[in-house]
Amino acid sequence: MTATTDHTEDLYPTRLEEGFSTLPRHDQVVWGTAADGPIDQQTLDSYDERGYLTVPDLITPEEVEELRAELRRLSSDPESRADERTIIEPTSQEVRSIFEVHRTSEVVARLAADPRVVGRARQILGSDVYIHQSRINFKPGFGGGDFSWHSDFETWHAEDGLPRMRTVSISISLTDNHSFNGPLMIMPGTHRTYVSCGGATPEDNYKSSLVMQGAGTPDQETLTKLADTYGIDVLAGAAGSAVMFDCNCMHGSNGNITPYPRSNVFLVFNSVENTAVEPFSAPRPRPTFIGARDFTPVG
Repeated sequence: MTATTDHTEDLYPTRLEEGFSTLPRHDQVVWGTAADGPIDQQTLDSYDERGYLTVPDLITPEEVEELRAELRRLSSDPESRADERTIIEPTSQEVRSIFEVHRTSEVVARLAADPRVVGRARQILGSDVYIHQSRINFKPGFGGGDFSWHSDFETWHAEDGLPRMRTVSISISLTDNHSFNGPLMIMPGTHRTYVSCGGATPEDNYKSSLVMQGAGTPDQETLTKLADTYGIDVLAGAAGSAVMFDCNCMHGSNGNITPYPRSNVFLVFNSVENTAVEPFSAPRPRPTFIGARDFTPVG
């Protein structure tokens, strides 16, 4: 269950003066097999084709409630709100995201190392894994903000220095995700097409992009072509369910104007054979609470 990746060649150039373009993926999607973990072969094949999979009832109702209590504690704690790892919505002053929660919360740390979670990440990536990023996302009712269409890998490559597409995210729902309260949306199959974006990376781009992403988001023409080709899946699901998706999936979510909040724990696992180098399209790496430089395997 091991393979090596080249850390020197830039196969995915982006933030270029010549503007937006699309490039083919040069990396495989699934690195492990059905014998390597809890995901069966049919589901692995579907993940390979569509770029994501769903896991109903990944965690129990009791675990959901424990995580909800932790969410409430973190979002109301004055020290946590003042920490740079906490992102505040500029208009509502509600908490938008809290980063690096696997280091600040024992509850989330246990979840991140749980075999139900890390075992699936190892299986897809075919190696030991470490946490590149963790966060809790909040979408309160009557004002939760949107997340623009983007590929995570474009930013992680450009600003964090991840060389290749060997990274998987898992979003674990702490509230029911309806079709109308800002759930995750994915264009299935877009993980095989890399969108190289135009424009240089602004200085300290993370300070604004964590509130409203600008640099690294595709242009409307490219997004329209992708949507026409691949369609859009709206990933509703009950609290306790999860979505795992490839780092290059084009995804986003609408704002939440309903009374029903939407919150999730978001964990990003990267292969220990794909560790970060210097950023490919930024003057220096983002802070480690956004893009880890500690590559110690988890679990």
